[in-house]
Amino acid sequence: MSESLDALERRIAELRAEVRRAVKARDNALARSLRGDLRRAEQAWDAAVTAEEPPAPLALREPETSLLPIREQVHQTLALLGVPTAAKLIVAVNDAFFSGALRGSQLTSLRRDEERSFRSDPYARPYYLCAALTDRLSPARGLLADSTWAPELRVLGPLSPRVDFLTSTMRIAEHLARLAEPPPGALRLLSRMAQNIPGAVEGFVPADPATAIRAARAELEVHRAADTAQRAEVAARASRQLPDVERLFGATAMSTLRGAC
Repeated sequence: MSESLDALERRIAELRAEVRRAVKARDNALARSLRGDLRRAEQAWDAAVTAEEPPAPLALREPETSLLPIREQVHQTLALLGVPTAAKLIVAVNDAFFSGALRGSQLTSLRRDEERSFRSDPYARPYYLCAALTDRLSPARGLLADSTWAPELRVLGPLSPRVDFLTSTMRIAEHLARLAEPPPGALRLLSRMAQNIPGAVEGFVPADPATAIRAARAELEVHRAADTAQRAEVAARASRQLPDVERLFGATAMSTLRGAC
């Protein structure tokens, strides 16, 4: 290939000299023809140089893209986790198990877009990416949920953040246990999460999915009954006080006060 480049470079230099002579001689037809030859030689040189370039390092390559729209990528991640989830964890799980094509900035306005869609044409879609509701029936900051989940899963009580963390850790571990070749990134994610659960991992070694499941389930049993009761109470209030759109996307302060009156 280097010999071809040398030959092309000599040919380009010769053509440039011939173009200058044709222009000087005012032979416009010959000059135009030579310029065409020169452009083709330069294009061939560009192609030859590109062929010799080494492949870009993995860190510099474009991220893998997904054929799924952003909302469907988020939906499949929420389906794996089964609980209201923050954008950061959605991106991490998508990166570990799926395409890795999501970025946190893409999720910033997603819930607002979903709410606008619901308001303009309610229930036109099979699901909506909605908000988790706090015990004040307002949208929980930064948490996305699936509109098809039971109301008790889409609301939060005082214990719910811990319960949902334990549940999502279990779901990740269960998914890993079903895979013949677990992705290294998913194992690293589970190991980071397991560090926050007593007995889920020893030191800083990679977490074992079965051990993580047992430890998370043991702590869940401590909180489950109280959290279930708290969530049921919040869900019942939401059902009584809120119209459909606010059951999915949260109430404003004024509508909450009106419902309480």
